[in-house]
Amino acid sequence: MGMSFSQYDPEGFYDELYEEKGQPRPGSTLLLKKFASLPEGELRKRQEAAERVILNMGMTFGIYGNDNGHEQIFPFDIVPRIVTASDWERIDSGLCQRIRALNLFIDDVYHDQKILRDGVIPSELIYTSKSFLQPCMGLRPPRGIWCHIAGIDLVRISDGQYYVLEDNTRCPSGVAYVLEARQVMKRTFPELFEAYRVRPVDGYPSQLLETLRSLSELPDPTIVILTPGIFNSAYYEHSLLAQKMGVELVEANDLVVVDGFVHMRTTKGSQRVDIIYRRINDEFLDPLAFRRDSLLGVPGLMESYKKGRVALANSPGTGVSDDKAIYAYVPKMINYYLAEEPILPNVPTYLCSDRRDRTYVLEHLDQLVVKATNEAGGYGMMIGSRASKQEREDCARRIEADPRNYIAQPTLALSRVPTLVEDHLEGRHVDLRPYVLYGRDVSVLPGGMTRVALRKGSLVVNSSQGGGNKDTWVLS
Repeated sequence: MGMSFSQYDPEGFYDELYEEKGQPRPGSTLLLKKFASLPEGELRKRQEAAERVILNMGMTFGIYGNDNGHEQIFPFDIVPRIVTASDWERIDSGLCQRIRALNLFIDDVYHDQKILRDGVIPSELIYTSKSFLQPCMGLRPPRGIWCHIAGIDLVRISDGQYYVLEDNTRCPSGVAYVLEARQVMKRTFPELFEAYRVRPVDGYPSQLLETLRSLSELPDPTIVILTPGIFNSAYYEHSLLAQKMGVELVEANDLVVVDGFVHMRTTKGSQRVDIIYRRINDEFLDPLAFRRDSLLGVPGLMESYKKGRVALANSPGTGVSDDKAIYAYVPKMINYYLAEEPILPNVPTYLCSDRRDRTYVLEHLDQLVVKATNEAGGYGMMIGSRASKQEREDCARRIEADPRNYIAQPTLALSRVPTLVEDHLEGRHVDLRPYVLYGRDVSVLPGGMTRVALRKGSLVVNSSQGGGNKDTWVLS
């Protein structure tokens, strides 16, 4: 008989597969029975087989500043996360609501600024945001949509509710790992996919392609993915999506603006480009509009975009909505633009730019997680309960020196999923990043990337900080 699961203990955390010790949740019974029926050591063998497949796929990511070699194989755990149909229904509708509100907000900020004039969001928060781009004022993106591809980070805590932790509306990454994790699991447990009605994720590339095509009136527009190049941490994803969509993967030096139109250099000569899915941050997109020292961008691209001669996804300027200080106001945006209550709540957030909030934060640093408003990947974060007295004092000094740059949130007891550790299961904390597409309509990929903190007790799920990935099974 295989591994005993009866000893697995959720230890008081909300567990995605177990209600309590020895009692699986209704949706996970079949999975856990299957695992328990495997011969001793078989689960470990299948984990190792899955890792070999990942190695052969070349499923890697980059860590900047890592001295041990730039590329690493993306850590993967064989025990999936299960999301019930009813939970998913709520997530799906909540994300559709949120992305519509965020788009209306971005459009408003760069045009009439009604939300600022009505005092719903303080103007200074917008104007001091590093992601607010003056050159985008008055821009009219195709179909009036700014953010076509978003990755919204969700967490589940002890009350069993999902909360939005973060909005990623610039160049969200990670969807390649969702697609590849599913392939790995299908190979590793084909019998479980037969038994479970898991909603598929492999339609994402064609949905993305359709979303991009919706940005042009042309019957057969030329689409490219613009990558910073092979040394970018998400290059694996850029190349995978280009391959699966059947579009060219290009770098800046492959593109040139001639007579106001973007052209791609090919072996057969120059070809006009109609739509660019750019995986380059705003400030590097065009040295004539933003950073003059950028070697990653295309001179004249912004002017071509403004004149409607090329479409960009996502539009420049979307980053103003994923500033962590602006995040605190998304529930008010939903209320303001849609006249609805948020389906998915925010995590309670303290703005250090607000005097009262700042006082509270500085007095309770040992209980809070402090985040820099414009950092990503888990950088610029201090978990007060795990930090030393010195680290908290350093953090306090940084907050006092630049309060606009910091927010704080309670330390959340993130939900856990059983994770294979050598020959047994241990609970590890997870979050969930579903992907939202906004073309002619809004659609959400049924699943997303379940990021798992592989270090025992850790709450940091980012791959750059030692996190890994699990397959996410949304049940029909």
